[in-house]
Amino acid sequence: MAKVETKNEHAELVDAFSEFKELKNIDRASMMSILEDVFKNMLRKKYGTADNFDIVINTEKGDLEAFRNRLIVEDGQVEDPNTQVEYSEAVKIEPDFEVGEEVSENVKFMDFGRRAVLAARQNLMARVQELEKEGIFRKYKDRVGEIITGEVYQTWKKETLIMDDDGNELILPKVEQIPSDFFKKGDAVRAVVLRVEMTNATPKIILSRTSPLFLEKLFELEVPEVFDGLITIKKIVREPGERAKVAVESYDDRIDPVGACVGMKGSRIHGIVRELRNENIDVINYTTNIPLFISRALAPAKISTIKLDEEKKRASVFLKPDQVSLAIGKGGNNIKLAGKLSGYEIDVYRDNDDDTEDVDLEEFADEIEPWIIDELKNIGCDTARSVLDLPVEDLVKRTDLEEETIREVVRILRSEFE
Repeated sequence: MAKVETKNEHAELVDAFSEFKELKNIDRASMMSILEDVFKNMLRKKYGTADNFDIVINTEKGDLEAFRNRLIVEDGQVEDPNTQVEYSEAVKIEPDFEVGEEVSENVKFMDFGRRAVLAARQNLMARVQELEKEGIFRKYKDRVGEIITGEVYQTWKKETLIMDDDGNELILPKVEQIPSDFFKKGDAVRAVVLRVEMTNATPKIILSRTSPLFLEKLFELEVPEVFDGLITIKKIVREPGERAKVAVESYDDRIDPVGACVGMKGSRIHGIVRELRNENIDVINYTTNIPLFISRALAPAKISTIKLDEEKKRASVFLKPDQVSLAIGKGGNNIKLAGKLSGYEIDVYRDNDDDTEDVDLEEFADEIEPWIIDELKNIGCDTARSVLDLPVEDLVKRTDLEEETIREVVRILRSEFE
């Protein structure tokens, strides 16, 4: 029965070591150091010191042995049984031994007792897990800003759990997902490593598909000139899943940065658009000429004139009536992104160079409350037609007015031209 117990106790440590051997993210030097430290600690508890012990670790087979070295002394002269052995005992091991030589004996794990073996196993596994967590943290800390591909393991309401090729857990929060993203278990997902945190000594790797950095890295993958540095991405702004604007620049006059990014018949940008769930991407030539840059940023709308207030960082943009809705875009996304890209607050005004009849909003002060008129003026609508040219939904999104209020204003203004 004792022999069976001995084998089991030895197996406890060997199994723990074998599990350790299979773990990734741990370098050989760290592995050897931890193993030696754990087993020497075990020896110290039993013998008081581990200085006269040799620990042999076979990292290939996942096995280990401990040997105790003792000095052979004359019978009756032993002062420390841990470091010395009587001559009569030594010759039982090897008849050729002489006084003054060292004898090395294999330490049996059964001598430690089952409780000590289990404690050593737990200590080993705790140290291993701690080291592995540190390894994962360092690995992904160096990969922040890189695109990685993982497999969806589980989806919850607020986040999706993704596993990488090594079985590490990665988190893709709902707020970092494109609104039309839908994942099920087993799906392959591409995302950028946004940040890495240590929470309760456990690494937490946060991914993102909405970050401008994700779009930038996709361009690097799809456009060789961007990857090689021939084309520089100056700035990216996004409304994830809806629209994005990318300002690019090339220092080589022979390269058309916009054409290179889009590709022949859109070949290069199509893959990026599909990855981003059909997000519309506008690639724009960067320039330090602010009016020209704003004009390009508001495409496809054609600008008549632009007036800048550089101190307040505001731009007054004048357009033909049929260009106003194009400049604002669906849900106000175009003008919002153009503002973020240029760094200017953009106000859109209707260009009244034509002979079309129009009326200043102040003329309706007896029917529309002054604070409502001020709210409309704040978004560049200072005439009746400039309000009527915009869809009600856009007016709701761009002002703090209720839809019912806006519909009443539209009714009042429209009656003026009937």
